[in-house]
Amino acid sequence: MNDAREIGFVIFGTTGDLTRRKLLPALYQLASEERIPEKIRIIGFARRPWTNSDLKQNLKQGIQEYARVKPVDREKIDALLENAIYVQGEFEKPEGYETLFEVLKKEGIRDRLYYLATPPSAYGDIIDNLNQCKNAVISKKPGWTRIVVEKPFGRDSESAGILDEKLHQCFREEQIFRIDHYLGKETVQNILVFRFANGIFEPLWNSHYIDSVQITVAETVGVETRAGYFDHAGIIRDMFANHMLQMLTLTAMEAPYAFNAFSVRDEKLKVLKSLRPLEGRLALENTFRAQYGSGLIDQEPVKGYLEEERVNHDSTTETYLAIKLFIDNWRWSGVPFYLRCGKRLKKRSTEIAIQFKQVPLSLFNWRNLAGDAPNILKLRLQPDEGINLSFGAKTPGPVNEISPVQMDFCYEDAFGSEPPEAYERLLLDCMLGDATLFTRSDEALTQWEFTTKIMDAWADHPIKRIPVYKPGSWGPQEADAFIEKDGRKWLNPD
Repeated sequence: MNDAREIGFVIFGTTGDLTRRKLLPALYQLASEERIPEKIRIIGFARRPWTNSDLKQNLKQGIQEYARVKPVDREKIDALLENAIYVQGEFEKPEGYETLFEVLKKEGIRDRLYYLATPPSAYGDIIDNLNQCKNAVISKKPGWTRIVVEKPFGRDSESAGILDEKLHQCFREEQIFRIDHYLGKETVQNILVFRFANGIFEPLWNSHYIDSVQITVAETVGVETRAGYFDHAGIIRDMFANHMLQMLTLTAMEAPYAFNAFSVRDEKLKVLKSLRPLEGRLALENTFRAQYGSGLIDQEPVKGYLEEERVNHDSTTETYLAIKLFIDNWRWSGVPFYLRCGKRLKKRSTEIAIQFKQVPLSLFNWRNLAGDAPNILKLRLQPDEGINLSFGAKTPGPVNEISPVQMDFCYEDAFGSEPPEAYERLLLDCMLGDATLFTRSDEALTQWEFTTKIMDAWADHPIKRIPVYKPGSWGPQEADAFIEKDGRKWLNPD
């Protein structure tokens, strides 16, 4: 038995892409920077008939291929994987879990982090079996036990409630870490720093000065290997119900009394509770859906959504979604929030655009090339992380013209490097027990409560035809009409 204190990092689904591409490269980076609070023992659990050697080799290849900082340090990789253990088991059968807990007991591992890196369909079986082995889950010696659950946390309000109940049969809320990797991005966390660590913009961050807010999550890729899952989920479950609502809460929340798990998540929940419900006819009028068709991207032909393997040939599942929301509180009363997300769009980009109100009276009877509302603040979250403010200025010369100019902050230029991967911060927080950047139970359930009403309205009023947009575009013309009816236009990423 090993008496040295170490973390048992148990990865369910360790043979999958998430472990290889994200988790192990992040752990390697933390280990190479000596930031892990204890020694760490990686324990893989999956169906494949692997050996310990197979596990180490696969994880080593993943680190070498996907590590953020290269060249990699082979000695540090070997040290991280030296004592890695593989346990073969079926997620739904208890025998593998009995073997797993024998290993934990034999190795004297008291600090245990369980990571569900599996398809969501396996979550229930894993949690049930952990619950059956509860005496083994909670070590009798001093130590801690935590579980990390990847999104999606359910697929609607009912399933999320069932999953939440299962988790709480085995774990206390403070042991449950519902991970949304968007919240681990440095630039997403910088939303709060930008708002609350500076005295310039927060006084303007309200309905008196802001005309509207747009949040865009655009991807250039299609559904690819996730088509089977995606056709039953749609982008409303895949993106809107988690990533986008979380970014909305960070943009709209009140200042927390401190940057800790309790106060930050309390303020985020207040935003979710203040969302004006979208149900019935109101949901239909304030949402717009579309699918990408076939076409060319960079002169290469790409499939339309209905041509993807494992997609129903008459599917009306949306790959593009635009939603207009209102937050009914004093700060945001009357300010529309336009959220849109989509696949096969023109550019990979995630950004939040704050459009300020125009001055009440133009004092300059000049040609205004800056447009009707030149003051736009853009928080670029990926890939070119930074902040941009546009405003009007006089064009040099004898001709009286106002032109748009920009002040720009680029993360890489300012700090000399790209920001760390989201999983590096989030895995470290899991090991430290800091849940600030993770979704709390009431947050997750409230997100699904709001989203399910929209999906119910769609189900009650099914559509036979869904608009199609060209791959490599910003969506169909109908999406432009969706926002133009309010006298506004989409602020496309540059």
